[in-house]
Amino acid sequence: MTLLIEDYALIGNNATAALVGRNGSIDWLGFPRFDSPACFASLLGSKWNGRWIITPQSEHPKVTRHYRQGTLVLETEFSTPEGSVVLVDCMDQRSQHQDVVRLVRGLRGRVAMQMELIMRFDYGQVVPWVRSLDKNRIQAIAGAERLMIDSPVELRGEDLTTRAEFEIAEGQEIPFVLTWSPSYAPLPNPKPAKEIVANVTHAWQKWSSQHTPKGEYSEAVLRSIITLKALTDHRTGGIVAAPTTSLPEGVGGVRNWDYRFCWLRDSTFTLYALLEAGFIDEAKAWRDWLLRAVAGDPAQMQIMYGVAGERRLTEFELVELYGYEGSRPVRIGNAAAAQLQLDVYGEVLDSLYLARNKGLRKSDESWALQRELVEHLEKIWPEPDDGIWEIRGGRRQFTFSKVMAWVAVDRAVRTIEEFGEQGPLERWKRLRSEIHEDVCRLGFSRHAQAFVQYFGSTELDASVLMMPLVGFLPARDPRMLSTVAAIEKSLLHDGFVARYNTGSNVDGLGGGDEGVFLACSFWLADNYILQGRHEDARNLFEQLLAVRNDVGLLSEEYDPKERRQLGNFPQAFSHLALVNTAHNLCSAKGPAHHRACC
Repeated sequence: MTLLIEDYALIGNNATAALVGRNGSIDWLGFPRFDSPACFASLLGSKWNGRWIITPQSEHPKVTRHYRQGTLVLETEFSTPEGSVVLVDCMDQRSQHQDVVRLVRGLRGRVAMQMELIMRFDYGQVVPWVRSLDKNRIQAIAGAERLMIDSPVELRGEDLTTRAEFEIAEGQEIPFVLTWSPSYAPLPNPKPAKEIVANVTHAWQKWSSQHTPKGEYSEAVLRSIITLKALTDHRTGGIVAAPTTSLPEGVGGVRNWDYRFCWLRDSTFTLYALLEAGFIDEAKAWRDWLLRAVAGDPAQMQIMYGVAGERRLTEFELVELYGYEGSRPVRIGNAAAAQLQLDVYGEVLDSLYLARNKGLRKSDESWALQRELVEHLEKIWPEPDDGIWEIRGGRRQFTFSKVMAWVAVDRAVRTIEEFGEQGPLERWKRLRSEIHEDVCRLGFSRHAQAFVQYFGSTELDASVLMMPLVGFLPARDPRMLSTVAAIEKSLLHDGFVARYNTGSNVDGLGGGDEGVFLACSFWLADNYILQGRHEDARNLFEQLLAVRNDVGLLSEEYDPKERRQLGNFPQAFSHLALVNTAHNLCSAKGPAHHRACC
């Protein structure tokens, strides 16, 4: 039976990540990187596409779970009539080896347990060659990859599956360690599971102790920051949007995308979230990743890159997988990497301006790169583009894209004025005014009494909620007040904000439903804060907090009618928005206030 998206929790090692279900099954995991082909892919198919489950033999155990405080170490407790056990899950890495550690500990009574490991490679399509090294160790090899399972429990092979049954009593511990390594490398030496768990717990707690709590939502903020850290590649500083691909924005629909890449659009949100929470090193690593990724010809800047800055993210479909709850196609790669999205120029310039404003030491090449980007933007900003939502229905003059083109020029002007850099100040001031006038003249519909999705349209789009948050207009400007009112009337569904009207077919996907977009709902709360509607903001924020699953995680979207999460999970953009709105609620100098004053 397919689990709900919110039934999963995340574990990871800052190179890759896994989803662990409430039933004790790891249903998604790829090695050695976030974007590697999955060896456990049952999330998008069946168990025969790979999974690893440890669970009581008793049917329908009561399940509770939590993360150890300040860590990504997951504890799932199963209670049965015979007793209770806790399953401790975490991941580690050592040189070119990566470990998944599962430690079963008896809490009460004596519980019969079962373990089933179905090892596959290449998204569940390749059945490996499996052989026993001894009664407690089995290795599986296919091509360049190797998995090895090590446990004191006797393991047996049956129907292309590794199985074990065992009993665990109060106070007893039974470990399982699954290790990935290149098949051509020497066999890794076993490492005690209990030692790995202790080391991983200590490392996370030491790292999270840097958190500088602010206000009543500090616990939710820290869990979101830990999630962002878990989505960070430790070598490059890149942060993937999510560790999954093709979890649907509407169950059974075609809006299924691969999010295992790094979006430039997340950059300013990420810097604010990390800096406000006290994680300076991570903010610097992300800023440096950003500079490396966009280096080169500004005409070739992409909206997203691989975790190390790779540019080729070729999209194709896996027809062998029938998708989460039948949601097809299952996509690998992302063709949106080749789109023109003008807003990313604003995100990059805003990020680098923020980094400097917040005291991060400037890179020697940073200003030269920014100048080239703005000079290129001068030539292309009037062009139609594919927009923030990466539509596939043809380019248009999207309002938000023009707003962010204004942000790019504005931040360049401010960098010259505030930091003494050299550049064509007066020319860029004139350009800034020209873009602002165009947006106010062409992006505002008198019929809709709102800023609209694209010039000449009457369709609404939640992206324009960002206009006061980036300093384009004051939140109390009459045009923004009426825009917010229009969005509340047309895009607010059961208290949450949809991105746009999918029935308009602007995205070229034939209509169809999708969930409400959680980040947009946080943006509405930010607007309420700037408008002085503090009670409305707090009510909406707490309604969004209630959508998190039992371990504090959010996906990209939410279905308020079915009360379930949708889209790739967990989603960095949602957690970034949560962190920044929490800081806005708890401080008069939060991100929305700071950017609005730019």
